[in-house]
Amino acid sequence: MTSIPKHLQDAKTLLSENGFATGDTWYHGTSSALIDSIKGQGLKRSGDKALNQAAVKTMATIGNNYTESVEPVFLTQSKELAYYWAQQTVRERSVRFEGEEQPVVLEVNLSEKQRAKVRPDVGAMSLLMMSVGEQFMAHLAKVYQENKIAGPDIDLRTADRMDYLNKLGMAYIDEDISRACLVELSESELSKPELSEA
Repeated sequence: MTSIPKHLQDAKTLLSENGFATGDTWYHGTSSALIDSIKGQGLKRSGDKALNQAAVKTMATIGNNYTESVEPVFLTQSKELAYYWAQQTVRERSVRFEGEEQPVVLEVNLSEKQRAKVRPDVGAMSLLMMSVGEQFMAHLAKVYQENKIAGPDIDLRTADRMDYLNKLGMAYIDEDISRACLVELSESELSKPELSEA
């Protein structure tokens, strides 16, 4: 696991005994390979078309009918956690696609009406039971530890739904997000390039 770029380290300001504080801004981790498409269309539900098509092809080869489900747009209140998921996206894509991809974190500035539609991602429970989830929980434990906070002590099966948001930093919105709401976070935070200007 590469270290988290300095400009994305926000756990120390967000994390307390109650978990990650939530503000008006959300974050989404993705791969540099998807940025041009996001600049054109915004964040779409079930956004990674190439990866979805690859999964359909794989299932077809083994004689399985694979129906794509519409995934919501996944969000987190922490740049640091968004970077973790961006790394996972890059790793997942590298298995199927050639090329150098980099983790990218997007700042998501939703309208008040949209912010009210952001939900704790309780559906992540099934993901967290798998090895990818175990890796995330281990990573999360390290983040808590580095900030001298015990946790996250959570039983995924019986946890309160808000624990998924507060303690695990997992949320989603079940609608597409327009490009005008998105800013790519680069190291020069002062000159934040608006995606819509590209």
